[in-house]
Order: sequence, then C-alpha cells, then structure tokens
Amino acid sequence: MQQGLIIYKNSTINYYSFGTGLELLVAFHGYGEDGSTFKILELALGKKFTIIAIDFPFHNQTNWKDGLVFTENDLLQILQNITPLALQPFHIIGYSMGGRVALYMLQQFPNQIKSLVLIAPDGLHHNIWHKFSTQTIIGNKLFYYTMHYPNGLFVLMKIATTVGLFNKSVYNFVEYYLKEKQSRLILYDRWTIMRKFKPNLSKLKTIISNKHTFIKILFGKYDKIILTQNGLNFKQGNEAFIIVKEIEAGHQLLKEKYITEIAALYSV
Repeated sequence: MQQGLIIYKNSTINYYSFGTGLELLVAFHGYGEDGSTFKILELALGKKFTIIAIDFPFHNQTNWKDGLVFTENDLLQILQNITPLALQPFHIIGYSMGGRVALYMLQQFPNQIKSLVLIAPDGLHHNIWHKFSTQTIIGNKLFYYTMHYPNGLFVLMKIATTVGLFNKSVYNFVEYYLKEKQSRLILYDRWTIMRKFKPNLSKLKTIISNKHTFIKILFGKYDKIILTQNGLNFKQGNEAFIIVKEIEAGHQLLKEKYITEIAALYSV
C-alpha cells in the first residue's frame, strides 16, 4: 500500500494506491471510513488493477478547505491529478455512501466509467430525510440546528421507534453517530458537502441499457440499513447488465472474510 497527498484548490487530498495492474479501479469508501479500508482488495485484485482510493472531504487525512461544496467535477479532477490512468475510462467500486457516489459518477460521466461494483450501496432508494436535510434550504437550516441542539430530535426518534416508524436498528445506528457533539458536527459537514451526489435511478437505467454498462451489487442478508430489495428493484428491466448477490452478513462487508465474494464479482 502506498499513501500520497495532492493539493487541489485550497485543500489537501489524501489517497491510497494498491496494486500494479494496467487497469484503474477507483474505490469510494463509506461514511466515517477512509480509503485504506480497500487494502483488503490488493492481494485478490492487485495484479489486474491499480486501485486508487481517496479520503473524501472531512474524512481521515483529507484536509478540505473549500467550503461545503464538492462536485463530481471536483472528484474527477482530483482522480486525474493523482494518476493519468483516470484520463481514460476506468472501473469503480463503492461501499455504502461510496456506492451513492459511484452511481452518480456513472450518471454524469457514462463514457468515463467501464463498470461498477457496489457493496451494500446507498443511493438505490430515496431517503426523504436525507433529501430534506441536504437538498432544501429550510431542511439544511433545521439539520444544522438539530446537530447543535439534538435533544428534541432524540425525543422524536424515540417516539417514532415506539410507534414503528423507525426500526430499532436504524435508531441505534443514528444514535451511535449523534450522541457525541463532535460526531454530530462532522455529520453535518459530511452530509452537506456530499449533497451533490444524488443519483437519478431512471436516468441510470437508461444509461446502463444504452451503454451496456455492467453493475454488480453485493448485499448482506442481515443488513437492516441497506436492503437487498433496493438492488432487486433497480435490476428490473436491466437484468442483462445488473447482477445482485446476497451473502450471509450484515452491513460491514469490507472485511477479509468476505474478500472471496467481493473478488468473485470481477470474474462473473
């Protein structure tokens, strides 16, 4: 594994490089994680691919100093600044939040993306709360306020869980990230800055059909946050180009014990 830094605008972008293959595989990590989580792919895929994984803004060692705006053009330019391989069409693998980013990159740059592998991906269903808090002025102001003064939010969440609007797993997931003030403030920054990456599933289906872009999606059977059914719904009408697989696991799929299943997505 090699680690590097590049200057982009006023920011410093941290990235990792794995493997020596002739094809480029760009890896997008999940919320609260970083590019080093993809090191597990090096042994299985490093001969075929050179794998580049950046730390997103407000994650790990990337020092973002350009406000709460980050776009697909920023991301593509950063990748092209890291390696000339990104000037040509390349492959993408995205985990969780990184899956949403991967889908949007395909939507915006359909001629630049050869294939997608998505691991427990966000972006295949419409989260009304995420949209409200990041895509609307009122919602974002309310989001900012509740991250600074969360007591009312916790009360509403408990009520919603009691009456069945939230399942317990979702409540525990949200509480984990919101119980500490610093975690709440960084959540606001991270969600807000990644708000531009909002895939349109109808457009994507058309692109996949027209471009014959292959997408392979891996889900955990016991994942209570990202559901396999979202992938099955997305697959409808594009069965020839979208493969959905489910394994005996939860949401945390970027682990050594699942590397065989992940690597297999590049051989079927």
